[in-house]
Amino acid sequence: MKLKRGSILELEIVDLAFGGKGIGKLKTDSGDLIVFVPNTIPGQKVVARIFKKRKSFIECKLIDVIEQSDLEQELDFQPISGAPYMRLPIEKQREYKLRNTLELYKRLGSITDIDALFDEYLESPLIYHYRNKMEYSFSQIQYDLALKEVVDDAFVLGSKRRGTWWMVENLEKDSGMFDKEFENKLHEITSYLQGTGFQAWHPPKKFGFYRYLSVRKSYSNNKLLINLTTSATNLNEFDKEAFVDVLKGLFGDRIAGILHTVNDGLGERSSNDDNTYEVLYGENKIEEVLLSLSFDVSMQSFFQTNPKSAEKLYQKVIDYVVEDMVYAKGDVVMDLFCGTGTIGQLISKLTDCEVIGVDIVPEAIENAIENATKNQVETAKFYAADVGKFLLAHPEYEGKIKTIILDPPRAGITPKTLNKVIKLGADRIVYVSCNPATQSRDIKELLDAGYEFKKISLADQFPHTSHIESIAFFDKNK
Repeated sequence: MKLKRGSILELEIVDLAFGGKGIGKLKTDSGDLIVFVPNTIPGQKVVARIFKKRKSFIECKLIDVIEQSDLEQELDFQPISGAPYMRLPIEKQREYKLRNTLELYKRLGSITDIDALFDEYLESPLIYHYRNKMEYSFSQIQYDLALKEVVDDAFVLGSKRRGTWWMVENLEKDSGMFDKEFENKLHEITSYLQGTGFQAWHPPKKFGFYRYLSVRKSYSNNKLLINLTTSATNLNEFDKEAFVDVLKGLFGDRIAGILHTVNDGLGERSSNDDNTYEVLYGENKIEEVLLSLSFDVSMQSFFQTNPKSAEKLYQKVIDYVVEDMVYAKGDVVMDLFCGTGTIGQLISKLTDCEVIGVDIVPEAIENAIENATKNQVETAKFYAADVGKFLLAHPEYEGKIKTIILDPPRAGITPKTLNKVIKLGADRIVYVSCNPATQSRDIKELLDAGYEFKKISLADQFPHTSHIESIAFFDKNK
């Protein structure tokens, strides 16, 4: 067959590469051609569509799994696109993640001794039901999992089908990723909202009423914070009190708060441009506890999705920060891309040094300041600013920093900002990354600047997905 963009292939997955890319092979006159199909498992037979073709490989999008792998286990969870490896035993997930991530550092970062530098693989304490936030989508376009076909003019609430932004798979029961009770009762919420007569959102045509249902969970007190996002169409006819009564009837005193957000924007997101909402019942936040510190978490603020695993990651960061290092009053620890300031507050509690936290998201810094006050952390200061611009505006810190903690977003740290970080001359850098591919690129710059790569650990914050986080430890070579 002629291989081109849009062509449909049927093939067996024989291995797994970094990032959850399943590897298949096509026989050609010039030898085997590698085919990458994300979110697949070795041993599966799949149908996939070509979207990128190169001389040495082809990249595809998964359409369907037509034969399961012998590696897969039977589970009583409803499959969702966000957990493609749910049926793959956690031991095999660890094997693939560890092997492929260390190989990535060898290939992209030229760190040939990465195996000797490897410290620890931090497994998630919870394998199932570990997420503290889920966002469910409404749509009039349903993909029926039982029939394996598209149903139009539907009323569906659940997760978006993989590879689409308009099609939703109705969630009928526990997915194994979020709160079991909530997901087992989600169909009752769906039934009630459908009975109100308001339409679900139609993503392609941009009309309808119900758009998203977002939920946060506190693992410290088992409370739920729920936000319903709708359009403004006929909003005055929507009975908000009745909606609140339904949720209170389903979850009782587990409800910390119920919010309502109006979003008439054309983009597919649950918040509006102003991050405004109405509190229909209770509070607009929940409380979470990490390593003995208490944090107020709003629906909009960033917070670690797997708090039990985050505790292990933070403890490893702390271990690297304090290992063979004595901090005195007046020393500075800088927490860049600090989010809600969790790590900075923990470091401040353990040392006498001054902690400076910087993040570009104003809401995150507001939460950091509020939480620092709540936790009686007096030696930490937080600034809402672009990290690169902040470093330019505060040259007084150059040469005075003991340790820098880096935790950039998935796209990584820009080369200019990394150069500014290096120029600060910190004795130690602890680099946390949710994308080892970008971190491996930056390691060479740190080595060239005179830092010694001491050790690295990996943290499985997201079981049943391809994601892995890394914590790398660098000391200035004096």
